[in-house]
Amino acid sequence: MDKQKILVINNYGQTCHLIHRSLRDLGMDAKLVPNTSSVVDVLKMEPDGLVFSGGPTMERAGNGLSLIKIDLPILGICLGHQLMALAYGGEIRTGKYGGFARVDIEVVDEDTILKGIGPTTKVWASHQDEVSKLPPGFKLLARSNICEIEAMCHVDKPLYGVQWHPEVSHTEKGIDLLKNFLEVCARR
Repeated sequence: MDKQKILVINNYGQTCHLIHRSLRDLGMDAKLVPNTSSVVDVLKMEPDGLVFSGGPTMERAGNGLSLIKIDLPILGICLGHQLMALAYGGEIRTGKYGGFARVDIEVVDEDTILKGIGPTTKVWASHQDEVSKLPPGFKLLARSNICEIEAMCHVDKPLYGVQWHPEVSHTEKGIDLLKNFLEVCARR
């Protein structure tokens, strides 16, 4: 896979640096960027794709609602997944189960991002907040007995969101998910 420039939008999550390192370990030119950056500043860096990290609260998402609408391949992780839902007309809510824990995921549509990961997988996720309604133009990719919308994607655009953390070692096939996203970026 050719080296690509991937910007990791830092939403101040505990594992943001793990996302950055995982992408670097996959041979990418990865850079951490504050979520207070402007759309113009992000585009000046000429990225091939964006990854939005998790984070503690929507209140700390900076310019995330604007940045997540940039016309590039985007992977939203945890808070990034929720930002994507809000930005495109979906809904989020406080989850019934907070804190990080192992979650058994049912892949209902492998699509591009979950290729080779299903039909089930075990992941590490927080459900302090979660997507409760898909945005228009998005489809469901995965669910669990904790949350009905564990993963989603836009039907036409390269926009993907996952509630779980593919960058942590507790997540089965998490690196495969990141590789799938990098393949999407390479095709753009």
